[in-house]
Amino acid sequence: MNLKIFTDGGSRGNPGIAGGGVFAKNEDEIVFEKSIFFGQKTNNESEYLAFIAATEWLVKYSSENKISSATFFLDSKLVVEQINKNWKIKEPRLRELANKAWNELNSLPYSYKIEHVLRDKNSEADALANQAMDAYSE
Repeated sequence: MNLKIFTDGGSRGNPGIAGGGVFAKNEDEIVFEKSIFFGQKTNNESEYLAFIAATEWLVKYSSENKISSATFFLDSKLVVEQINKNWKIKEPRLRELANKAWNELNSLPYSYKIEHVLRDKNSEADALANQAMDAYSE
C-alpha cells in the first residue's frame, strides 16, 4: 500500500488560536482524517505539530497494516525543507519539534518522501485545520 498523507497547520494570530489537519489516503480510499486543536501556537509550530501528528499516526498504522511507501504533502515550505535537512533550524522550539518528527520517521521500515505542494493541492488538510480553529472560536 502506498499512502499519501496531507498535513496542514495554522494559527489565527501569530501566535494565536491554532489547529492542524491530517488527511491520508491510499490508492482508492481515505484511511485517516483528523482535526486537532493546538491551543496558542505560532503558524510554524502548528505546521510542525500537524506533521508530527501525521507521523505518530503513521507509525501506529504501519504496525497494523502493510505499507510499501508513504509520501507526505505539506504546503509549508519551511517545514518541508527543514525536515528534509535542506535548511538550518535556528529556532529552538522548531528544532525540538523537528527532532520529534525525525524520531518518528526513523522508526518507519519503508521509504517515505516529504514534498511541498501549493495550498490549493492541500485543501482537505487545510479544511481540517480550519475546523479545529473554528470549533474553538464557537
